[in-house]
Amino acid sequence: MKHLNEETIRKESIYSGRIIDLSVHDVKLPNGKESKREVVYHPGAVAVIAFTKEGKLILVKQFRKPLEKVIAEIPAGKLEKGEDPLECAKRELEEETGEIAENWVSLGSFYTSPGFADECIHLFLAEGLSEGIAGTDEDEFVEKMEVTLDEALTMVEQQEIHDAKTVFAVQYWQLKNKMK
Repeated sequence: MKHLNEETIRKESIYSGRIIDLSVHDVKLPNGKESKREVVYHPGAVAVIAFTKEGKLILVKQFRKPLEKVIAEIPAGKLEKGEDPLECAKRELEEETGEIAENWVSLGSFYTSPGFADECIHLFLAEGLSEGIAGTDEDEFVEKMEVTLDEALTMVEQQEIHDAKTVFAVQYWQLKNKMK
């Protein structure tokens, strides 16, 4: 598919932060014309679908500044430089929920917004939960909750669950139940 590629002619770093970096690229398009691309670089993240022994999905409620509201999400977090995604998933599940899992299954990965960012989320299913030690980062405030499938579907409808990774988790759960 080389005929669709865009060649970077110039690249200017605009911002380098704790979580993201931003640059502007001048690119040569496949038709020979030039354009600009704003690109957000992110180290990647993990997300965890975890069910209680009672079969409820574990979520965390958290205020999200870009949205200016609290939403419920599956446990998730940013990868540290060079960190193994599975190890990050184990850390995030315990930090945010106080749970540890006996079994882990990789469900693959996906890009969150490929039109402007390179963030890739690695999704895991955590099974065989037991109590660990909760302890979020000092600038992170979350509230753990457990929901049934019907409650989760209602939360999606009412936009209490309003992010792609968690909607994906609810749909995964719904499909898994239909296959039983």
